[in-house]
Amino acid sequence: MPSFSPKLQRHISLAVSLVALVAVAWWISKQDEPRFPGSWTGWLWLVGALVVYGVALAARGWRWHRIMRMAELPHARADAYRLTLVGYMGNNVLPARGGEVLRIAILGKRTTAKRRTILGSIVAERLLDAAVLVALFAPLTWAGVADAPAGQAPAAIAAAALGLAGVTLASYLALRRRGRFAAFHEKTAPVTRALKIFAHAEGLLLAALSVAVWCCEGLTLMCVGNSLGLDLHFLDCTLIIVLASLFAVVPAAPGYAGTFDAGLVLGLTAVGVSGGAAVGFVLVARGVMFVPVTVAGLGVLLHSYGGFGLRRGGREPLEAATNGSVSREEQRPGHAVAGR
Repeated sequence: MPSFSPKLQRHISLAVSLVALVAVAWWISKQDEPRFPGSWTGWLWLVGALVVYGVALAARGWRWHRIMRMAELPHARADAYRLTLVGYMGNNVLPARGGEVLRIAILGKRTTAKRRTILGSIVAERLLDAAVLVALFAPLTWAGVADAPAGQAPAAIAAAALGLAGVTLASYLALRRRGRFAAFHEKTAPVTRALKIFAHAEGLLLAALSVAVWCCEGLTLMCVGNSLGLDLHFLDCTLIIVLASLFAVVPAAPGYAGTFDAGLVLGLTAVGVSGGAAVGFVLVARGVMFVPVTVAGLGVLLHSYGGFGLRRGGREPLEAATNGSVSREEQRPGHAVAGR
C-alpha cells in the first residue's frame, strides 16, 4: 500500500473537506432560510437529544473500558470515560483525528502498558464501530429504509467486505492454532492484543452494545427532527446517522467538516426533507453532536489532565488514579485493572 507523509495526508484531508464543504454550501444556497426550534416543546426535544447522545457517549466509554480489560491493559475506569470525551474533542478541533493521539499520550502516562497496546485498543474500538456500521447499513438499505439513498450496490459491496474480513480473521486464528504466523504474532502482539474481542464471546456483547450506541445516535437525530417539527421515523434517522458516519470515515478536516454534513444531506433528501427544514436540521444536529462534547472534552482535558501540555496530573501514577485501590500485582503490565 502507498505510504503518505503526515503533511500530504493533511493536505488531502483539507482538499476533501473543501470539496465537500463547497458542495454543501452550494446545496444550502439553493434552500430556504434555516428553520430552528420555535417553541418550548422544540427546545425540550433538543434537551432530550442531548441526554440521549450523552448516554451514547457513556456507553462508548464503558465499551472502551471493557476492550482495554480484555487486552489486559491496566487503567482506571474513570480514564476510559474521561478520555472518550477528550478524544471526541480532539477529533473535532485537531487535524488527522488528533483526539486519538491525545488519548494515547494521556493514558500512556497513567498506565504501565505500552503505548502500542493503547493504540491497539483504539484500533479495535474503531474496527468494531466500522463492522457494526456496515452490519447496519446493509440490511437497512436492503429493507428499503429511507428509499435506500446510497443504492443497493454499495450495500452489497460493504456486506461482502465485512464477510471477507470475518473469513480472513477466522482463517488467521485457525492457522495460529496450528502454529503458523508465530513470528508475525510475536511482533504485532502489543497492537493486536485487543483484537481478541472479535474472537471472544464478550465481543458479541460489545457488538450488541455498539448497535445500541448507533441506535441512540439515530434517536438523537429523531429528537432533533422533532424539535423542528419534522415527522421522521426512527429507522430513517438511524440510516441517516449511519450514512453520515460512513461519510466521516473519509479523511477530512477537523470535525469531519463537509463529509459528515454531506451524509446528513443525502439521508435527508432521501426522506423528503429539504429547504429551510433540512438546513436547520444539519446545523442543529451539528450543534447537538459536536459542540457540547467538544466543550466537555476540553473541560476534562484542562481539569483532569493539565491541558494540551499535560503538565498537571499528566504523570499521575496508576495507583493515584484509582485512589490507591490497585495492588502492586495489578499494576504490572498485562494485568487488567477496573478503576472505580
